[in-house]
Amino acid sequence: MTGRGRIYWPSGATYEGDICGGFLHGSGTFYGLDGSVYKGSWRMNIQHGMGTKTYPNSGIYEGLWKEGLQEGIGRYTWSNRNTYIGNWKAGKMSGRGVMKWENGDLFDGVWLDGLKHGSGYYKYADGAYYFGTWSRGLKDGRGIFYAAGSKLPKQKFSESVVCNDGAQSLCPASLMSSEGLRNKPLHKKRYSFDGWNTSSYFCRSGRISHRPVSFEGIWNLSDSAGSVLSQDSSLTLSSSSDEGQHKLQHDNVLVYEREYAQGILIMERTRSSDSGVKRKTKWHHKIQRKQPSGPGEAIHKGHKSYYLMLNLQLGIRYTVGKITPVPMREVRSSDFGPRARIQMYFPSKGSQFTPPHHSIDFFWKDYCPMVFRNLREMFKIDAADYMMSICGGDDLKELSSPGKSGSIFYLSQDERFVIKTLRKYELKILLKMLPKYYNHVGIYDNTLITKFFGLHTITIKGVRKVRFVVMGNMFCTGLHIHRRYDLKGSSQGRSTSKHNINENTTLKDLDLSYVFHLERSWRDSLFRQISLDCMFLESQCIIDYSMLLGLHFRAPEHLKALLECQHTLQNSSSSQANNSDEPSQDEVTVPPKGLLLVAHEPGSVSTMPGSHIRGSTLRASAVGDEEVDLILPGTGRLRVQLGVNMPAQAHRKLLHNEVPDSAEIDHFEVYDVVLYLGIIDILQEYDMTKKIEHAYKSLKFDPLSISTVEPKLYSKRFISFLEKVFPEQI
Repeated sequence: MTGRGRIYWPSGATYEGDICGGFLHGSGTFYGLDGSVYKGSWRMNIQHGMGTKTYPNSGIYEGLWKEGLQEGIGRYTWSNRNTYIGNWKAGKMSGRGVMKWENGDLFDGVWLDGLKHGSGYYKYADGAYYFGTWSRGLKDGRGIFYAAGSKLPKQKFSESVVCNDGAQSLCPASLMSSEGLRNKPLHKKRYSFDGWNTSSYFCRSGRISHRPVSFEGIWNLSDSAGSVLSQDSSLTLSSSSDEGQHKLQHDNVLVYEREYAQGILIMERTRSSDSGVKRKTKWHHKIQRKQPSGPGEAIHKGHKSYYLMLNLQLGIRYTVGKITPVPMREVRSSDFGPRARIQMYFPSKGSQFTPPHHSIDFFWKDYCPMVFRNLREMFKIDAADYMMSICGGDDLKELSSPGKSGSIFYLSQDERFVIKTLRKYELKILLKMLPKYYNHVGIYDNTLITKFFGLHTITIKGVRKVRFVVMGNMFCTGLHIHRRYDLKGSSQGRSTSKHNINENTTLKDLDLSYVFHLERSWRDSLFRQISLDCMFLESQCIIDYSMLLGLHFRAPEHLKALLECQHTLQNSSSSQANNSDEPSQDEVTVPPKGLLLVAHEPGSVSTMPGSHIRGSTLRASAVGDEEVDLILPGTGRLRVQLGVNMPAQAHRKLLHNEVPDSAEIDHFEVYDVVLYLGIIDILQEYDMTKKIEHAYKSLKFDPLSISTVEPKLYSKRFISFLEKVFPEQI
């Protein structure tokens, strides 16, 4: 069947439109048995392209489709007249979009899997606004609430919707008028909803950026946080007289600075709207000037790393595509070392072996391709997913280096992989230790050591040579990482400046004020694996490695529980309690209730292996020593593994000056947290340079407090410090 035609199925479904080779292919209308109607483009029997579908529940979707699911720009109108316009992915609202409810509420911001997830603002029907961040549909992090009648800074809307002509602000009238919409044809090149040009809406944000957006110097509103759709009507201000209303709008309306944790308000303070506007406007301009070089910056054309990114993507696509069809086999000794490599020249015009490209000419080296191919298989990383994550249509994002090495970090758009530039000696060390590393990660599938997936070099003739290693991102999770720590066990220089600290700052040893209580069996497994990993690193004469620790704080009914520990009358017991830095098990009388462990169900959690995990599911005594999943109320269900999605209790002892009238009582804050941890920075040998550095620093500081010590002492000190961070419960 080819051409225009009509098909009737025995079930009652009907299709009328283009047919090609027996497939629904082209444009046509399908009338489903359930009463649904789809009118638009088809490809090989599947909705693909522009189309409109009316559902049995009277909902209507108008927009782009891909492989039978809504993907791209589209508009969905519910039967109750709620409307969403924006980006879709795999049939769900994902990316930048605007939702307007029938009651007049409106949200403009970032979505993920149908939930608000990222930065945005919520406009209430009474005229109040909240600017902040959301995580899985819940407010999470700091934000600003403007009561009805407040004066809003124009800059707040500069990153919002831009309508057809000029910088018209997004408003219900211009956005959501549905009159005559359904009678308008869909145009492939320009998709417009009642005068709202979606091409202009998305032109400023070609991709959703996950870098933080600061409204205040002390605030960071990252795109991985979240919100509850509850209207704060109790905080809206009103006045009955015209004079009072005028005064309200210009002088007395308060602006509320708020902080949420998983939808629960934990901090609020007020300020004058006028002074607040001036201060925020100033910071907005400052942030705008800093954005081009800020962390998490998408690399677009014109960026200093743009051609480097294109070369990297082209090289990885070439070598992974070349090695994947080769049959799997055991690695040989000849597969290791600097001579085991693929070398290729990529001229921009193309060659017999390479395709033409839009970058500059470059030389490409791929080290130990068979070894890293087997490592990716061992870590359950699919070759196609690997290439799509790094080399797909999306640009990489450049991160600033959190350490002293000066390395540049790139993050794939799906945040599964981190690409780090290496120095020449680091590349040599990795090649030297690769055989032992391969054996170690093959034997211990719960290893906490960084996962390596590829080692490459790009040489631009006469310009520069850049070396890269591709690693797994430890913080690739749907949960918001509220705190990050880099822990080495040393004390000299291991603190962070208190200025400009935000939730994306990587803190150090002396900044850590918490201890973490794990289930006993989990703690035993954790330190068993840490010891094995440290033994391996010690055998390779590696030092300067650290434990990267990420914390996700949960918010039960009360985010924190103050636990008071009554001292005994004995002076000795009192002295011991006062000198303790952590609470004993008896002192914890009110356990938090923000986490729940249940028996593991493979079908209820994501089966996609993460780029940083591979081990088995942990078991918990609370469910009969069975494998467990972690239930996060209002968020989801996660598989618990060593170093990944590990629930714990974080205890912080309050100083006496933080709690008034507490001379004889110790106070502790107890938080429910989810932990992510792994051992990073394993490419520094204890060579002659480090021995000289150790001798020099030992003259100025305590030799045990400096980072540079011999490998055996480094390993012992590292484990001892972590044992204090994760104390054993009595």
